[in-house]
Amino acid sequence: MGNLLLKSSAFKNNGLIPAKYTCDGEDVNPLIEILNVPEGAKSTVLIMDDPDAPAGTWDHWILWNIDPKTHYIPEDSVPGSALQGKTSFSREGYGGPCPPKGDKAHRYMFRVFALDVMLDIPEGSPKTEVLKAMEGHVLDKTVFTGLYQRK
Repeated sequence: MGNLLLKSSAFKNNGLIPAKYTCDGEDVNPLIEILNVPEGAKSTVLIMDDPDAPAGTWDHWILWNIDPKTHYIPEDSVPGSALQGKTSFSREGYGGPCPPKGDKAHRYMFRVFALDVMLDIPEGSPKTEVLKAMEGHVLDKTVFTGLYQRK
């Protein structure tokens, strides 16, 4: 699409996620950096999921209505304006990588979407509702991938 960029100082794209950000560590979100949000964006959405989970894609973190001027989401925090969705852990908030022991490394996809609207859905909504509300409003999107394997 455009120039939207997502990165983290904690690990490189397609690199290994440090244990600190997983169920084997402190289970806190890594610092996230969002750059080049397009002009006209009213909000951004961040979705982190694991497409390699045995039961199908596992949702680890769902945030929406992030102020488009938010360039950093600090470690272990949520931007002030953002709402959080219900993850596959049946709760709101970040749930770090926790693949079954013995599995090959799973991919954790951090996806950011720049929208031309604020989403009018309640906090605690699941990813399906967030994606439905986003339809027709995505100005730009990008993905940043981390890998994690439990020993």
